[in-house]
Amino acid sequence: MVCPMSHRFIMGFACLRALLLAACFGLSAWGAWAGEEAGPGGATTRAMTNENAFSLPAANLSGAEVRVFAVGNRLFNAEWRPTGQGDADLDGLGPTFNAKSCAACHPRDGRGRPADGPNEALASMLVRLSLPGLGPAGGPLPHPAYGLQLNDSALPGVPAEGHARVRYEAVEGRYGDGGAYVLRRPVYALEAPAFGAPGRDLLLSPRVGQQLVGLGLLEAVPEAAILARADPEDADGDGISGRANRVRAVAGEDARLGRFGWKANEASLRDQVAEAFLGDLGITSPDRPEENCPPVQAECRATPNGGEPELDELRLRLMTFYVRTLAVPDRRGAAYPVVTRGATLFAEAGCPACHVSTFETGEHPVAALSDQTIHPYTDLLLHDMGEGLADGRPDFLADGREWRTPPLWGLGLIETVNGHDRLLHDGRARGVAEAVLWHGGEGAAAREAFRTMSRRDRAALIAFVRSL
Repeated sequence: MVCPMSHRFIMGFACLRALLLAACFGLSAWGAWAGEEAGPGGATTRAMTNENAFSLPAANLSGAEVRVFAVGNRLFNAEWRPTGQGDADLDGLGPTFNAKSCAACHPRDGRGRPADGPNEALASMLVRLSLPGLGPAGGPLPHPAYGLQLNDSALPGVPAEGHARVRYEAVEGRYGDGGAYVLRRPVYALEAPAFGAPGRDLLLSPRVGQQLVGLGLLEAVPEAAILARADPEDADGDGISGRANRVRAVAGEDARLGRFGWKANEASLRDQVAEAFLGDLGITSPDRPEENCPPVQAECRATPNGGEPELDELRLRLMTFYVRTLAVPDRRGAAYPVVTRGATLFAEAGCPACHVSTFETGEHPVAALSDQTIHPYTDLLLHDMGEGLADGRPDFLADGREWRTPPLWGLGLIETVNGHDRLLHDGRARGVAEAVLWHGGEGAAAREAFRTMSRRDRAALIAFVRSL
């Protein structure tokens, strides 16, 4: 079926509904992809190395699914407008927000970057907030005046909540061979809080936007396969005690396995999309129908909305499908001797204890994601990464020192796609070496193995990680 794009933002509703029935609800009768080789994302893998490497649809989507993907892509990159200003399909920005589009925090479906110092505003990152204690759903407890996220932008006539600034402190160290290095420890402060001082017990956690490739494949990994790797009491004595997070989107629902977000604090990609629209753009959806306006923010609460909800069910499913089906880029230079040497060193350092190379996906509503052998280099579990990386902010079962193991696939293309190589949850690390050197807690042994390698071996390990 071929559906012409209308002159409006979204294609004709009837045509789109037909595509969604096939693409989003498992009603497809299209055949599987018949590729002879599979890469890191199995049959979804794309061989692309330019600035669009993170923005392609999974290689095994049908033609109709690719058209649905294209509509999702347009919605992902579009800027939302204040109520009554512009296209009704993009109505309802704010009243407070951090960005006007999804792409603002995930440029080219890639990774955001931190500010370089106090004179630069945070652009493609945000700051989570909370108070000690548990919220209604068992997650973080919202601040009564500022909620769970600092919204540093607002519509005219509505106060922005405040601004976060960062400065960096030098942390000097030496490799085992005597070579010097300098890390950057970020120190954050809130400026001009609009609704009073947030208090000394405020918990603050900065986060950069992550690259989005392969998320649907991670959603398709069977829960049992993830839990099989959990070892919360370190029963095998290897010093690695990965734990599963259990999360709720709303109060009263059963806790589910967390997979997404820096602390595995979202259970599904639909949850992730709905939460990002509300927290980042101020856009309500069927899953998050209440405006993000704490009671003390009178101007925010008095602002007209762009619909109830502003992101309807159809577009929420479109966005979820789009995020699910972004292709994993293929590896580069995997057969080079320096890369194969780096793979050996990666294993010898103990990195695969958390950065697990291989999973098999199970059944998924998007058939193209089902039954794939994938190589994401994550276990999707929480690990204590030490005091150096701690944010002190619990999130459901994740404590203030724990982070979910980030996937490594596509890491070597971040600089090509996004023009920087800033890594870790707050972008403090300038490249792979600094990211490894920040590892503490359960990652301390791997860090020391890397730190005490020869310069040549360190370069080989980095070459391997950048090939993924």
